[in-house]
Amino acid sequence: MRILVWHVHGGWMDGFVRGEHEYLLVLDANGDGGRGQRDWPENVVDVPRERVRDLDVDVVVLQRLEELDVAEELLGRRLGREVPAIFVEHNTPKADVPNSRHPLADQRDILIAHVTQFNGLYWDCGSARTTVIEHGVPDPGALYTGELPRSGVVINEPVRRWRVTGSDLIGGFAQVGPVDVFGMKADSLGEALGASPGSVVAAGDLPTPQLHRELARRRLYLHTPRWTSLGLSLLEAMHLGMPIVGIDATDIRRAVPPEAGCISTDVSELHRAVARLLDDPSAARAMGRAAREFALEHFGLARFLRRWDEVLDDEVSHWLGSSARASVSARQAG
Repeated sequence: MRILVWHVHGGWMDGFVRGEHEYLLVLDANGDGGRGQRDWPENVVDVPRERVRDLDVDVVVLQRLEELDVAEELLGRRLGREVPAIFVEHNTPKADVPNSRHPLADQRDILIAHVTQFNGLYWDCGSARTTVIEHGVPDPGALYTGELPRSGVVINEPVRRWRVTGSDLIGGFAQVGPVDVFGMKADSLGEALGASPGSVVAAGDLPTPQLHRELARRRLYLHTPRWTSLGLSLLEAMHLGMPIVGIDATDIRRAVPPEAGCISTDVSELHRAVARLLDDPSAARAMGRAAREFALEHFGLARFLRRWDEVLDDEVSHWLGSSARASVSARQAG
């Protein structure tokens, strides 16, 4: 299929574009938003906005609400009626939980694809058609060494996002053992936490291959978000073979089995788990092996792409059937 899509969530897109379709990335007015220097297959193609209307698109995959109007304007076709469309819901509801109404609730033209079972449960989509396609990530390999008795965490903009990403909790973990924070704009986190020097270290916003190598040197992966969809960095850490210590929120319990780490809402219990893993490299390696095994089976790239193929085929078939029925109705009305 020829899939029109915008490059929004880099980690998710890194898996999505590795299927057997042709992925047409819409460039913005400044020419940004394309594949750039990423190591993506040749079937990922940058498309200037002015060329979109000339494309023979089979389906549109949307990830932001503003893309709905933009896609219809650029294509000159109505989404869900004149071209199949799927909206990928990456985010948890932001207000009035559990009564949050999805912006596309009750419409029938566009399929809503949630990225976690939690999102599918908590968003009120009314009579809209929905499905769940859980994450899958390319396997970086079993790179775990755990040689550094430190916790590793990946959070972009931890100070701005604060309680959402559980950044405020990192100071407590840093009292158990040093924490290295990878990601954008983490330089001021230690100061914001009032942490002692060297206990919370901004480890840099690294290119993905380098991030994987450096993260895998840390003894454990620390997952602190209170209210985000299941982070791809968590799944990547599991693929690396890292043991997990994490806040029991949203869908993490589906992703991390008991043998792969410690998941709890009791922060003191999590502190004790970090202390045990920092002191016991053998236990950390055993948990890391279990984490990798589970991640490969449940969040592997092949499984993710197979599920997307199923949904794409079903949605295009559904649209073709709807179009045929509409054509018959129009002829009968005439």
